[in-house]
Amino acid sequence: MSDNILVHNDEIISVGELNKSAKYLLENSFSNVSVIGEISNLSKPSSGHIYFTLKDEEGAIRCAMFRNQNIKLNFSPENGDQCLLKGQVSIYAPRGDYQLIVKTIEPAGTGNLMQQFEKLKNKLEKEGLFDLDRKAEIPQSPKHIGIVTSASTAAFQDIISTIKRRAPNSQISLSNAIVQGDTAQASIINALDRITFFNENNPDNKIDVVILSRGGGSIEDLWCFNNEELAREIFSFPIPTISGVGHEIDFTICDFVCDIRVPTPTAAAELVTEFNFKLLDRFDEFKSKIFKSTNIFIEDLNQKLNLSLSKLRSPLALLREKNQHLDNLDLRIRQQQKTILGHKKNKIEKIDSQIGYNNPISKLNLIKDKIKLISEDFHRNINQKISLNKNSLAKLSKNIEILNPLSILDRGYSIVTNQNGKAIKSSLEVNEGETLSTRFSHGSIKVEVKKNE
Repeated sequence: MSDNILVHNDEIISVGELNKSAKYLLENSFSNVSVIGEISNLSKPSSGHIYFTLKDEEGAIRCAMFRNQNIKLNFSPENGDQCLLKGQVSIYAPRGDYQLIVKTIEPAGTGNLMQQFEKLKNKLEKEGLFDLDRKAEIPQSPKHIGIVTSASTAAFQDIISTIKRRAPNSQISLSNAIVQGDTAQASIINALDRITFFNENNPDNKIDVVILSRGGGSIEDLWCFNNEELAREIFSFPIPTISGVGHEIDFTICDFVCDIRVPTPTAAAELVTEFNFKLLDRFDEFKSKIFKSTNIFIEDLNQKLNLSLSKLRSPLALLREKNQHLDNLDLRIRQQQKTILGHKKNKIEKIDSQIGYNNPISKLNLIKDKIKLISEDFHRNINQKISLNKNSLAKLSKNIEILNPLSILDRGYSIVTNQNGKAIKSSLEVNEGETLSTRFSHGSIKVEVKKNE
């Protein structure tokens, strides 16, 4: 809405336009004001916004603090609290309500502390004490955890119970310190120095990480953690540090100087035990991956095996083929044996027929030699039928013995030969007075021819 509406008083405007013009003027004229007063009529609807009235002895103003701003509060305002508000004056146009849109709320009396906090924060930030690249890395699985806090605090007990539950094998050492009051910062510095001294004298059991811890409280309660000397001590500290001071909405200088800041003491304990706590899950994950890889490997082998099996012929079929081949060889061997036996039999019969036409003794020796050769030939060619050949040879030997001329002598016959050894077949072949040899089955005699008839 233009300022001309307010300049030309004779112009007629609507109520809504008037409220919008007033809203425009107020927001531009009072865009960032600080107001102190007492909170009353506090309302916190489910939307997360806060509505209340800020009053003093001279007046009152309605206030609205929207959710995106009040989530940054480090305390919970209540009716009757004296507070310092910063915000923008505005008008709720639909009703024409004059109000203050609140950006920040601080308990009265802490404004000076916040100024000191911001001043020190800006100073240390410019010096590089908050630089991320200068922060140490927190050990993933620390074996020895140092804690700087008061042994009587609930925060310390929360840390102990969390570590024992999540990483029972971790070693815990407390460096006791006062964490509230005027002497707290010096006590905390001494506690850090004790840890440094401990590590120098215990090289085999050094503290891996240090947790600075304290529960929540007001800015005054946590003020010792906004000390410049303590901040510089933490910055030069040789061991990685974790700030677990206050609640999530609380911020201190130590939070910015420490290597890492967590919202609560319990969260600090969870951070240093996260690796061990999830170790079983990681083992299960690795186990699952191994099983999966193994199953894939086995499936691949099965596929290769099935492919190989599909290329293999059935052992039964191969055995049938081998048996058939052996049967064919057996038939061929049998046929060859029959051929050999027939051939040998013909030879034997031919020899047998020649015996009667030749000298029995010499032919007999020749036949024996041939039989020996034939027998040896039989042994080389028909080893599997040797028993049958022996029977055949026995029969042939018996036949030969029967045909042997000497066997006739056993029946009472004799052979008569002249002095030259020629067998006498006729009386015409001898002369009277000639001496002849007569051979019997057993022995021989000399006879003289007396008369030739």
